[in-house]
Amino acid sequence: MYILTVILQGWLLFSMGFFGGSKIAGAQHQVELFESIKLPQWFRVFTGCVQIAGCIGLLIGYWYPEVAAWSAIFIGIMMLAALLSHLRVKHPIAKMIPALLNLVIAIAVVLLYADELSNL
Repeated sequence: MYILTVILQGWLLFSMGFFGGSKIAGAQHQVELFESIKLPQWFRVFTGCVQIAGCIGLLIGYWYPEVAAWSAIFIGIMMLAALLSHLRVKHPIAKMIPALLNLVIAIAVVLLYADELSNL
């Protein structure tokens, strides 16, 4: 189970770092996404910073598993909000796949670290 946990945690770390960084950098697809979900561009930058914070928590979580567990909860809530934003503007399922996949992985990481949640 340890290897699975490390892999899933690494996936989330990479994903949050990549998508958060692209939001902060103002990648065209991120700018267009936030326009399509009718959210202001300052919120795109804020969301990117929040994703990077989750990424940092996951990185710290390799040494302190309880931090990874709480970071995965944080990321899961963020991905749920992303899914609701997509649903609100009736995006096709294909646009929701990254948020849905990351939500499922975040839930898996939380479940794998469930016994660590009481340590913080």
